[in-house]
Amino acid sequence: MAKVKGPVLIEMEEAGEITPATAPAVPDEAGPPEGRAMKMAARAVARRGSRLGRFFWTAAAALVSFVAGVAAWDFVTGLLERNPVLGAVAAGLLALFVLAALLLSLRELAGFARLKRLDRMRKEAERALAASDLQAARHVAARLSALYTARPETEWGRARLADRRDDASDAEAMLVLTEAELLAPLDAAARAEVEAAARMVATVTAVVPLALADVAAALTANLRMIRRIAEIYGGRAGTLGSWRVARGVLTHLVATGAVAVGDDLIQSVAGGGLLSKISRRFGEGVVNGALTARVGVAAIEVCRPLPYLKAARPTVTSLVKRALSGLFGTRD
Repeated sequence: MAKVKGPVLIEMEEAGEITPATAPAVPDEAGPPEGRAMKMAARAVARRGSRLGRFFWTAAAALVSFVAGVAAWDFVTGLLERNPVLGAVAAGLLALFVLAALLLSLRELAGFARLKRLDRMRKEAERALAASDLQAARHVAARLSALYTARPETEWGRARLADRRDDASDAEAMLVLTEAELLAPLDAAARAEVEAAARMVATVTAVVPLALADVAAALTANLRMIRRIAEIYGGRAGTLGSWRVARGVLTHLVATGAVAVGDDLIQSVAGGGLLSKISRRFGEGVVNGALTARVGVAAIEVCRPLPYLKAARPTVTSLVKRALSGLFGTRD
């Protein structure tokens, strides 16, 4: 009969009593907040597919459009043969659909044209400054004034520019006057859009615990912000135009490493690091808001029809301070 072994007792050295004061600190393996949502959103927009992938999707879209068009045509002609009244109704609806598609295409083309016009104005202003060409600077000022004719917020500035344009003695003075009179209210509106987007991204990141909700909020807020900035400066782009501007801005920022913690984000990251001691999501919210402000500054520089001359260039730190004032307990 096998001998049954009893329990084995292993004596251990007595350990001192562990208290909250003597317990080792929990290591912070997650590290400081780094704006994960904004980085993921920026890379998603800036990612460019391979040529083979673009060729595949282009061919697929063409095939689907062709098949849908042939099917619609066969449906309408067949219905006309069976029932002329219903066939006429279907033909009318198809004509309305084609008309709507053409109008949408024209709107997109007009949006691209407006964006190119802003870009041409900025390049003309830079050439006028480089060549000290007063006549070219006056031409740029006249084009900008005509561009903003329907904008009530620029009415007073346009009147002052018309009264004082002859006082400018050189190209720089003419463009500085144009910047001060026409672009000052538009710059303020663009900064307000950036602050609103930064505030929304920071708030959603801090209070919404759902996975990828902060990424979706960052992507949506940044695309809307870039579109609104383009509209403020006169480039009312369509859907494709807004996507092109957003992709250009974010591609540049990702390529240059600007969607990361840099010198102009030190204060924001420091604030995020302090808040992360209370709640990591609060810290991530501050950094995501700061990165959104950086995207907004880049969008302003892309869409602004004049380069910065005497006007104060917006900084990420000042925009974040104003956007998050009171939200996380900060004050100006």
